[in-house]
Amino acid sequence: MLEIRSARKVFYKGRPDEKKALDGLDLSLATGEFGVVIGSNGAGKSSMLNAISGAMVLDSGQVLINGDDVTGMPVHRRAARLARVFQDPMKGTAASMTVAENMLLADLRSRKRTLRLGLNAKRLADYRERLALLGLGLENRLDTRVELLSGGQRQSLSLIMAVGGSPELLLLDEHTAALDPRTADIVMQATVRAVEALKLTTLMVTHNMQHAVDYGHSVIMLDAGKVRLEISGEEKKRITVADLIGHFSVKTDRMLLAS
Repeated sequence: MLEIRSARKVFYKGRPDEKKALDGLDLSLATGEFGVVIGSNGAGKSSMLNAISGAMVLDSGQVLINGDDVTGMPVHRRAARLARVFQDPMKGTAASMTVAENMLLADLRSRKRTLRLGLNAKRLADYRERLALLGLGLENRLDTRVELLSGGQRQSLSLIMAVGGSPELLLLDEHTAALDPRTADIVMQATVRAVEALKLTTLMVTHNMQHAVDYGHSVIMLDAGKVRLEISGEEKKRITVADLIGHFSVKTDRMLLAS
């Protein structure tokens, strides 16, 4: 499970351009839960993911993964417990290496083994099976250099690489934002299959309201570094994009009036 307790982060403290990125953020996901986070630019979404991954040090508060306080743990130690897929399809893969070589690198990183036999027949068969889930034909392109793939194919490969080590927590950082709508939907469907098959605790940040409605167990709305609304259970199943936009507008109006 994931817990964020009273997380606070201020950038440029004491300066005229001081910015509260996280303002007492509290958030929790149960084991196996798929949470979808929405919010406008500057709401604190990226800061939240950076705090969870260790890329940003909190001023105060805690981050716990499966009950273990990882707040002071450096990025390289947290990397053994969580995986993150970024918005930019160029991140997370080595462009000059082949599809198979990239997947081997992910195995080396996540499983902490030397894998001295390298790309043997058994491993290649496993890679083909995993890539076939995407429906993009990558299982037939194991010897293709990643730099020759489309953005959607490369992002899909990043996803398969991320979940290959069965992380305790999967962070999806607007991972379909740079893709065309059709490819984004294919990647989302592959994401759901992987998350459900591995029972991964997942936190996805998105600006795509339709994806927020269609996927995940809960929708979490961030604004000004706080959780303003959480929708789950039967309400989540019934909600529409129009409802979600309405919720967001009302919450924003209330916050503006209150300030």
